[in-house]
Amino acid sequence: MKTSIRRSRRAAMAVALGSVLALTATACGDDGSGGAGDKGDEGSGKGTITFWDNNGGVRTDIWKQIIADFEKKNPDIKVKYVGIPAASAQSKYDTAIQGGGLPDVGGVGTAVLAEVAVQGALEPLDSRLKSSALNGKLSQNLLDVSKSAGGGDTLYQIPTSANNGTLWYRTDLFKAAGLDAPTTWSKFYAAADELTDKAKNKFGFTIRGGEGSIAPALDAVYGQTGITSFWNGDKTTVNDPKNVAALAKYVALFKKDTPSADLNNDFTKMVAQWDSGTIGMLSHNLGSYQDHLKALGADKFKGIPNPTLDDGTRVQISNPVDGLSLFKSSKNKEAAWKFIEFAVSAAENSKFNESAGQVPANTEAANAAWIQSSEPTRLAAEALNGADTKIVQLPYYLPDWNTISKADNEPNFQKLLLGKMTAKEFLDTLADQLNKAQADWKTNH
Repeated sequence: MKTSIRRSRRAAMAVALGSVLALTATACGDDGSGGAGDKGDEGSGKGTITFWDNNGGVRTDIWKQIIADFEKKNPDIKVKYVGIPAASAQSKYDTAIQGGGLPDVGGVGTAVLAEVAVQGALEPLDSRLKSSALNGKLSQNLLDVSKSAGGGDTLYQIPTSANNGTLWYRTDLFKAAGLDAPTTWSKFYAAADELTDKAKNKFGFTIRGGEGSIAPALDAVYGQTGITSFWNGDKTTVNDPKNVAALAKYVALFKKDTPSADLNNDFTKMVAQWDSGTIGMLSHNLGSYQDHLKALGADKFKGIPNPTLDDGTRVQISNPVDGLSLFKSSKNKEAAWKFIEFAVSAAENSKFNESAGQVPANTEAANAAWIQSSEPTRLAAEALNGADTKIVQLPYYLPDWNTISKADNEPNFQKLLLGKMTAKEFLDTLADQLNKAQADWKTNH
């Protein structure tokens, strides 16, 4: 069944690529409704452009504020806003690529960036950024994630924002136990043991065993070993012996220093459990801050980037990055690029991310008052923008990545927690699937 799903996806991609070639010969006219094969035009830099928001509804209000700011500064350009629910953004783009009707500018996250780019729909942005006022003002780490997610060395997305892995910990429990903040993996494991008292239903950590378990597990693994690349040639490093040992140590916390209910916990259940109980630590992203604040109060918890090695080395996996892309079929690329530049300028990028609760891609925006007053976000921004932070680029560009990291291996991770698989068996299985997917990608791209 899984093999047939993958073949279907590859077949769909082949159909899409065929459509690109067909559209090259039948590109639409000057109404801006071209398909992927339409090369578009720089245009006059004036007139109307269309913007697709890939998280319509959730981000509609903030985008309308940014659009109003832009139109006030650029009265000869009007922006038509189209909100698309996040769940249907990929299919909406695929349909427009094949049948016409693409926007001038669109929100394209790293999870779908490669599949849109490989169909020839996106304009390369390297040269535009190089000559832009944004050059040197965007997080290099996030730009690297954008390039990697696009399937190579070409920039198809200007990053706007990112989340970051955060270790939330109960400051009241740590203080009572005389423990230092869990800033290193050594301190993390020591605290997990010290804060656990099963007889009193107290645990040092809550581990994510249900939906979404693979990314935090990989973050913990690479963070402990310091391995900085997901690939060694065409073979993945996930089953490197150091990673195997790190994963074995991490999952050994299950039921020893974590609740047994963690086996089936997705992030919603995990966060609710941490907020209502006496668990010392929780690994999640910045998105749960308001939940913790409401449940615990500001004086009982803190959030810090995931632990470092004892020598201070910080290695973390790439988190999904949201951003803006310029579509190749646009008839007014000059105006569309002006909009992207404006939206990712320090003031507007700060405004957007304050609303979204995420880390700005614009490094100047990191100095905004709202970030400085929010310690978890400030520390996350410092980690993401830090020159010493090493980011392991997950292969979002692989068509099979979501299937491999979710449907195929989340059930295996539960087997691992239950002792029905070893860490080596789990990572060897994952590595075999990834190596085959990588070989298939290279063959077809």
